[in-house]
Amino acid sequence: MRLLVSTKGFALLLRLALCGVFLMAALPKLQEPGGFAEDVAAYQVTNRVLSGWVAIVLPWVELVCAVGLLTPWMRRASGILLSILLTAFICLHAYALFQGLDIGCGCFGKEAEDNTTNYLWLFTRNLVLLAGCITLLTYDLRNNPDKRHD
Repeated sequence: MRLLVSTKGFALLLRLALCGVFLMAALPKLQEPGGFAEDVAAYQVTNRVLSGWVAIVLPWVELVCAVGLLTPWMRRASGILLSILLTAFICLHAYALFQGLDIGCGCFGKEAEDNTTNYLWLFTRNLVLLAGCITLLTYDLRNNPDKRHD
């Protein structure tokens, strides 16, 4: 019983931390979509129009998923979607690194950016966040199995 309480407490702390990170990522981008569109375009994988759409949609997805991590009926979907996004971010950073691009990641808005790209930090941060999402998904699947098959 003691292990369950500490596991449940750890899951809650992890859920709150991930929620906070994705809220902090979404809010500046929602306030400054034009600047975020420039960051998206700097990766050179989309045209200007698609970069604009990504800049409008992605922060809302991050925001909804952040809240979804705390909402029981949205937890799994939010965890899966954030895991997919983090995997895509890791791939985009790898692409930018191999293309020799020295760009701001755009992760937390223009204000939070440094002028140099630290790819080791970006990979490490996103891998830790991805591990957190996978940990929560595993926890939720083990402790809240789908009742439809009973």
